[in-house]
Amino acid sequence: MAVTRFSISLEKELLDDLDYFIQDNSFASRSQALRHLIEKNIVEKKWHCNNIVAGAIVMIYDHHKKEIAVKSNEIQHDYFESILSSQHFHLNHNVCLEIIGVKGKANTLTELSDKLISIKGIKHGKLIMSKTE
Repeated sequence: MAVTRFSISLEKELLDDLDYFIQDNSFASRSQALRHLIEKNIVEKKWHCNNIVAGAIVMIYDHHKKEIAVKSNEIQHDYFESILSSQHFHLNHNVCLEIIGVKGKANTLTELSDKLISIKGIKHGKLIMSKTE
């Protein structure tokens, strides 16, 4: 890809915020941080446009609550066309991490993740999406 240089003008406060963002996220340069922010904005816009995206649903839960696994499996079977893979990890004796790889329309993946994350007993859950092309 060809790279084009351009300059921008920012208020001092906004530039300071950008520099803090760069430091907090260990970006090598302002250019790298701006590329990240622009790409993130484009990806999120694709979510709202209901484009095809890929991602992961990450959930943390207590494995002693067996109804979580049963309910999660039922929901996943309803969305089998969107699920690529699922991995289950034992973080300790009580807590499990499940990562579900997904691909499909953004609205469908959001709906799926909302159903999974809202299962009673899920301690934490998050959907992470990215563009596929």
